Amino acid sequence: MSTARPEQLYEADFYAWTREQARELRRLARTRPNVPLDLAHIAEEIQDLGKSEYEATFSLTQRIIEHLLLIEHSPASDQHLHWCDEIDDFRDGIDRKLSPSIRRRLKRDLGTAFGRACRRVRRKMERYGETQAAATLPAQCPYTLDQVLGAWLPEVGAPAP
Repeated sequence: MSTARPEQLYEADFYAWTREQARELRRLARTRPNVPLDLAHIAEEIQDLGKSEYEATFSLTQRIIEHLLLIEHSPASDQHLHWCDEIDDFRDGIDRKLSPSIRRRLKRDLGTAFGRACRRVRRKMERYGETQAAATLPAQCPYTLDQVLGAWLPEVGAPAP
């Protein structure tokens, strides 16, 4: 549990705040207070707000990884600059939602995001006849979370490895 006051935590880490507030509302509900509030459902709704924040950042992280893989492995070099622009847009979306606790969870879930991204990229490449390039996709995530979320981009225009 955080040592910050709830209003401070709300400003500093909304995701952590939603988890803590839901936990406290559930604890309060167990005491059966005589108040006209549906504490169990309020707690669930608050927790879902945080879950939505995380799922949005996870989805954008997965999309960034997809585009990094395409830049590095797809022979469609005419698309590389477009993919770089989309990565910038996805990173902007993450910046608005990223909190310390979401960042920690993304770091823990990076392998899952990579696995999903890799499957999507493989299918996309095979659909477009890039079967040989699809075969070069890595089995493990070659990127750090800092590379995915930061300003790093693969060298655009470089031949696929």
